[in-house]
Amino acid sequence: MKLVTAVVQPFAVADVRAALDRMGIAAETVSEVSGVGRQRGHTEIYRGADYRVDLVPKVRVEVVVADEAVEQVLAELTAAARTGRIGDGKVWVTTISTVAERGAGAR
Repeated sequence: MKLVTAVVQPFAVADVRAALDRMGIAAETVSEVSGVGRQRGHTEIYRGADYRVDLVPKVRVEVVVADEAVEQVLAELTAAARTGRIGDGKVWVTTISTVAERGAGAR
């Protein structure tokens, strides 16, 4: 099993989730995160004063998939999130050695 983690633009989350749903992946973890990469933040004006926003808001999407599905998930996920501009995000894969499911009846 593999953990596929993607950090994407907030506006791309709906497209990423739709792509995962089309592949039959019904479970994912979605978190709001902040970070900095080649974008290097940006400057905003608040009450007439300039201030620098160093950490850019992003969304982290995580799914656990079978080894055989990794390449398809990577292709679909990147296609859904890519705009071709700096700041699209990153995707990486981590090997999972153990998965324990805890259902309602598990103790």
